[in-house]
Amino acid sequence: MEAKKIILTGDRPTGKLHIGHYVGSLRNRVELQNSGEFDEIYIMIADAQALTDNFDNPEKVRQNIIEVALDYLSAGLDPEKSTILIQSQIPELTEMTFYYMNLVTVARVQRNPTVKAEIQQKNFENSIPMGFFSYPISQAADITAFKGTVVPAGEDQEPMLEQTREIVRKFNSIYGDVLVEPQILLPKKQSQLRLPGTDGKAKMSKSLGNCIYLSDPEETVRKKVMSMFTDPNHLRVEDPGKVEGNPVFIYLEAFATDDSFAEFWPEYHNLQELEEHYQKGGLGDVKVKKFLNKVLQAELSPIRERRARYEKDIPGVFAMLEEGSRKAEKKAAQTLAEMKHAMQIDYFQDKNLIAQLTQKYTV
Repeated sequence: MEAKKIILTGDRPTGKLHIGHYVGSLRNRVELQNSGEFDEIYIMIADAQALTDNFDNPEKVRQNIIEVALDYLSAGLDPEKSTILIQSQIPELTEMTFYYMNLVTVARVQRNPTVKAEIQQKNFENSIPMGFFSYPISQAADITAFKGTVVPAGEDQEPMLEQTREIVRKFNSIYGDVLVEPQILLPKKQSQLRLPGTDGKAKMSKSLGNCIYLSDPEETVRKKVMSMFTDPNHLRVEDPGKVEGNPVFIYLEAFATDDSFAEFWPEYHNLQELEEHYQKGGLGDVKVKKFLNKVLQAELSPIRERRARYEKDIPGVFAMLEEGSRKAEKKAAQTLAEMKHAMQIDYFQDKNLIAQLTQKYTV
């Protein structure tokens, strides 16, 4: 029988999702969900992981559960096709993490490039919370609990996936083939790997105020687009402009299609023609930004409409999350049972063990 194709992916609920999340993962998840190629799809709201560096502010995580769920649904994730779950509601994940900790050394986690970078980013060098330090092991539990075969993610997550594969190989070599090695599924376009902030900074960040959120009203999006950073040396219309590293053109690469030009700017057939004109000079930033605004509004309008509908039924959204979490827990419990059997710690289910000990102590 052919092995099942199973996706596991998700987000930390530390704020509303922005268009960087959308082009980097959300849009692709919807396409994968609707492709019919996968047997099971699990989308996790990773609240337990979010608490590793927000442990003193649980209300932030609590409030953003619904924000992320609304963003998922409005982007097109369908609970009939994808199981949307809350990480903390699956207790089996914690137990699996505990067992995996025996298979990984402290030195190995310290070598993980993603962990190194995030420790530096969060200023944890001198005082690393144990929960944060061990989150690559927790992430391995998240993936393997659902027998995930594919994890859609950016290149920066490859070290995390490799750590998961190492844990799987070690577990299987000691206890027998129970777990499945996952593979990463990278975005197809370079522009999808990391969308810069509207201010030209490398990353969108709520704290920097440089995000366009999926839930932003139409006028807010327009204002953010029209105030975007471009080429600082493109001071006059006649000046040649740079498209490399220019956020406006990076956004157009991520969102604009030939159909976008046909509908909103038929003077150009495609992005290449627009870029060539900008690079030669004679094209002002305002015109390009107005076009980008139209492209973004076309993409975001149906998302906003769906969100408005879901916002009217918050109890229904929570019911969906509860149902998805129950379904996910059933799958995780099955995997954990297989693991405990392989590890020979399923004492009460092991009839042979009970029979052997009965015989041993029978006088």
